[in-house]
Amino acid sequence: MAVYIIASIDITDPDDYQEYARQAGATVAQYGGRYLARGNQIETIEGDWKPGRIALVEFPTAEQARAWYNSPEYSAIRGIRQRASHSRLILVHGLPEQPA
Repeated sequence: MAVYIIASIDITDPDDYQEYARQAGATVAQYGGRYLARGNQIETIEGDWKPGRIALVEFPTAEQARAWYNSPEYSAIRGIRQRASHSRLILVHGLPEQPA
């Protein structure tokens, strides 16, 4: 069952964050993930949530998502994101496939 990592990101150092973003995609793909959405074109439709940037990443399984997050490849750049932003990441389990 697919899982999704949702990242809410408020960038504090755009140059360093750009370096992180340049490298992150390859690490996601290496663990079977793919970006479904990312960017700062965000419209709050309810509540007071105002993230500066959102990333939505899909992985085939929770194991693959956790393997990516804890991987040597991602660990090597995670600190760049942490220094360059205030980020919150959650892992959300998708629904089972529904018959057509």
